[in-house]
Amino acid sequence: MTGRILLTGATGFVGRQVLADLVRRGHAVRVVLRPDQPLPDGAEAALHTPDALAEGADWWQAACADVTTVIHCAWHVTPGEYLTSPRNTECLVGTLRLGQGALAAGVSRVVGIGTCFEYDLRARVLSTETSLAPETPYASAKAATFHGLSGLFAGSSTSFAWARLFYLYGEGEKPGRLVSYLRAQLEAGKPAELTRGTQIRDFMDVAEAGARITDLALSGHEGAANICSGVPITTRQLAERIADGYGRRDLLRFGARAENLVDPDCVLGIPTRLPAEEKPE
Repeated sequence: MTGRILLTGATGFVGRQVLADLVRRGHAVRVVLRPDQPLPDGAEAALHTPDALAEGADWWQAACADVTTVIHCAWHVTPGEYLTSPRNTECLVGTLRLGQGALAAGVSRVVGIGTCFEYDLRARVLSTETSLAPETPYASAKAATFHGLSGLFAGSSTSFAWARLFYLYGEGEKPGRLVSYLRAQLEAGKPAELTRGTQIRDFMDVAEAGARITDLALSGHEGAANICSGVPITTRQLAERIADGYGRRDLLRFGARAENLVDPDCVLGIPTRLPAEEKPE
């Protein structure tokens, strides 16, 4: 697939990695930014708006002129608030308006970003066939967006894919998340207080996730896709691996934090493999 790509959320944790990968592959990328944001390296051009998710379908139709593919990474994800924020509803509605505009503009392909928390986590090992049972406003809004866009594009000439992300870490990670917390403590030579670390998780570097989202966008795959490693690792093992890079396992304080009684004991994804005939060059 060739042509201009419209990317939202291009300065965010995930979006900046998608942009970097698209540019590396030689694609022309138009980004949507707030008025105070400079054009990111490699982006061809920018459209500016105070709040992309507050724009109407007509605005998005104009934004999608001469665009073949939309990759929509934007969402309100203020740390400590986003899981229960009422702004999740605004993001849901705003994304459906984006979809309406893209459809009216004749965009060939739209890719949205979801979360593993849309699934029924009691299943422990999650495929795209796992039932959905979101438990937070954030996950519920993502699941509703997936269903809404699936219905919107059904029977149209616009193909649609939905990238469900699992546990990401890496460049640009917000302070206080597990990996960023560990690195900050270890770099400062301070103890890192943790739970027992028995939870099994599916971790992936955000740079790899960005590349896989690009793969998905450039493929012909439709519907949900799991962006994950498929490799089980306990949070203790991950912490020890990171600490070994500093030679400071002695700073890890397992059991210093109380266990989260509602935290799933296992969240592991089955990665979506793009068929050989769909996989990009």
